[in-house]
Amino acid sequence: MYIETVKLENFRNYSCCEVKLKPHLNVFRGSNAQGKTNFLESIYLSSIGKSPKTTKEKELILWGKDRAKISIKIKKQYHEQTIETILNTNINKSIKINGLNIRKIGDLIGEMPIVYFSPEEIGLIKEGPADRRRFMDIDISQINKSYFYLLCRYEKVLSQRNKLLKESKNFDILKETIDLWDEQLADIASKIIYYRLEFIEKIKTPAKEVHLNITANKEVLEVAYQGIRLKNQKEIYEKLLSYYRSSLRKDFDFGYTTIGPHRDDIEITINGIDVRNFGSQGQQRLATLSLKVAELVLFEKVLGEKPILLLDDVLSELDVKRCKNFLNEIKDYQTILTTTKFSRNLDEESAIFNVKNAIIEEKV
Repeated sequence: MYIETVKLENFRNYSCCEVKLKPHLNVFRGSNAQGKTNFLESIYLSSIGKSPKTTKEKELILWGKDRAKISIKIKKQYHEQTIETILNTNINKSIKINGLNIRKIGDLIGEMPIVYFSPEEIGLIKEGPADRRRFMDIDISQINKSYFYLLCRYEKVLSQRNKLLKESKNFDILKETIDLWDEQLADIASKIIYYRLEFIEKIKTPAKEVHLNITANKEVLEVAYQGIRLKNQKEIYEKLLSYYRSSLRKDFDFGYTTIGPHRDDIEITINGIDVRNFGSQGQQRLATLSLKVAELVLFEKVLGEKPILLLDDVLSELDVKRCKNFLNEIKDYQTILTTTKFSRNLDEESAIFNVKNAIIEEKV
């Protein structure tokens, strides 16, 4: 799968733009604040249904305009597909797939699977567990639509249980009424944890192999789920239910649920050292890149289609050798890369587009 064309109308700083992309490496080169990142943002929005930069969708519309439109034409293995996203200042956005309106974001996710890495994405390693849970949840949702709806249900039931914990004045009465919520929450949570464990199991080996290749066998990357590690969903359910009941007094005192997938994490080590807390910024960046390439491998294996890789100014801190090693790892995937400078010596077959004042021109 690859993107054939991207058309933008009144999106961010683009008044009108149409770009035909190549199936492999597409480099968008230019100074800062010219529109490179905005171009990637339009693709991300068309895949995930929301911006990676802002929750205020009015900010995505060109200043002084009431409406913006993104149209992306995709070439898949057996057919073509068009995704249109229309943003308005007064009403919610609308999304069409092949001209048909979709009603839920969950129906969009997975139609154009992407792997995205920006400078902020290094937070996957060095920031808190929420960033790593988000990494798992976005990825699993793209390969399993039911998982997205599981997350929605989990948030609702978790909110109800937390409300009961916070508003209850008598612990003994709470013990008699909370069982129903515990059972519902354990049922949904056990499925989420099961899918996450399955995801980590599938991604850890390619991540390790990619990292070895990029670092010339100098660094061993290990990834593991930090939480309940039982392979059977029924066992996970029973363990969670036991935890909810044994921790009820603590939950009651705190006023919220202290255990579950909303508290779990991913352990990430390099040569046995926890890179989350003790890795250098270079190691954290490279570990994130390895995980991103592992995502590509997993998506292709599960979906039978090659996903699209979006890289926003992430190669600047890599030396030439590691940069070439990384580009070699992604050569079979359509990649859209932004940078302030790029030499064809890194990839002689790359398509280079110059970006200046929201005008994109291919360098011949």
